[in-house]
Amino acid sequence: MDIEPAWFLIGLPVAFALGWLASRLDLRQLRRERDDSPRTYFKGLNLLLNEQQDQAIDAFIEAVQNDPDTTDLHFALGSLFRRRGEVDRAVRVHEHLAGRGDLSPAVRTRAQRALAQDFMKAGLFDRAEDAWTALVGSSYDAEAQLALLSLYERSRGWEQAAQVARRLEGSGQGSFASRIAHYECERAEELDAAGRPDEAAAALARAQAAAPTSPRHWVLAGQRLQRQGDAAGALRAWDTLRAHHGAAFLLVAGDYAACARAIGTVDAAREVLLQALAAQPGVELLQALETLDAGRPAAERVPRIVAHLRAHPTLSAAQLLLPFATAPAAADDPSPPALDAEARAALSEAVARAARPLQRYRCAGCGFEAQRHFWQCPGCLAWDSYPPQRNDLS
Repeated sequence: MDIEPAWFLIGLPVAFALGWLASRLDLRQLRRERDDSPRTYFKGLNLLLNEQQDQAIDAFIEAVQNDPDTTDLHFALGSLFRRRGEVDRAVRVHEHLAGRGDLSPAVRTRAQRALAQDFMKAGLFDRAEDAWTALVGSSYDAEAQLALLSLYERSRGWEQAAQVARRLEGSGQGSFASRIAHYECERAEELDAAGRPDEAAAALARAQAAAPTSPRHWVLAGQRLQRQGDAAGALRAWDTLRAHHGAAFLLVAGDYAACARAIGTVDAAREVLLQALAAQPGVELLQALETLDAGRPAAERVPRIVAHLRAHPTLSAAQLLLPFATAPAAADDPSPPALDAEARAALSEAVARAARPLQRYRCAGCGFEAQRHFWQCPGCLAWDSYPPQRNDLS
């Protein structure tokens, strides 16, 4: 059947009009969706600012469904999941972004960083290490290196931590010499415990080279020599420590006295300890002097303890004075009978128990207390935050 040309003249304008109308409807729908997406986004942001996280998540999910190509909404949603502890959902959001090939490298790198933060939050340190390692050399290089340093410290991977610290120092991120020295000292202690003394000595040498003024390697060097039977060498190491770090010498005062007695240099050691006591009063030094002077008359020892007790009235100092205060009375003394041996022992034990909870080291950063000295706080993981003097031994 032939179609009349007149129908073409009628149909073409009609088709054009229908197409134009359809395009207008599509544009209006697109504008409506675009208008709804920001409105939903700002609704979620307002809920978040009002600390209504559940409703904010619902609003952001709606916004993502309306505009799945908006990466900022995905990042906001993933961060909300992480803050709420729903790390598995945060990981799914960020893995989706990291795996999209249509996104720019910068956005995928940002998603990789968010993934690393998710794994850290979840305590998945192996996966966090892989995620941060992938960011080394990227625009987040410094943050990734510092995160890796923290991870290696947590896992006691001292060799890897030293490598990262050297890279950070080489890139101009600051001085990490003290940390490197600590890592090498930790490594030396592990190697000594594993029966590898030569490697331990090499680690201590690296610690000294990294931070010559750090006290820890001198403390450890003397303790190693003491264990090996070289008391004279231990005293030399600790003399160097005392010359540069008088406060840190308190940590080894008792060992210093023991080594001096072992090789018969008691008089010289007494002079050293008396000088240290004058410069840095501490019961640790009094205890070391008592170790040296165990056989000397009480008339020489008591005034020293009394003078310290008057200046620093602590139970720890009183405990040193108890053996003299409760000594048996002379036969011609008209005063009441002195305490017998059993009573003196009970009194000494009571004072010791009362003093023991006070004889703690306290972290200057977080206040964590411990019976022993730590170079790194077990609580806040800060280095050198423990003073070398215990609370009650001042």
